Amino acid sequence: MIRHIVFFSAKPGIEAETIRDGLMKLADIPSSSHFEVALNSKVDPWSSEVDIVVYAEFADEAALAAFKTHPVYAQTTNRVRPMRELRLSADFTADI
Repeated sequence: MIRHIVFFSAKPGIEAETIRDGLMKLADIPSSSHFEVALNSKVDPWSSEVDIVVYAEFADEAALAAFKTHPVYAQTTNRVRPMRELRLSADFTADI
């Protein structure tokens, strides 16, 4: 299984909820076995830069690649990119 985690921060003046709502469109892509978008609770006293977290699970690299090449992915990226400042992404293979 591939776990896909992406962290976003909102540009000044942009509500994190607006970005979260835009990213929720990615749930319409059928490639993931699990998909969620959440606001960061910001309870870590040393790091509060992240506003939104995307977490998804994919059966394999092919499913992740299908997700990233789906038309909804491109539409969502185009919509969200102007509103975000930070974007960090990590993908890793996990044993179930």
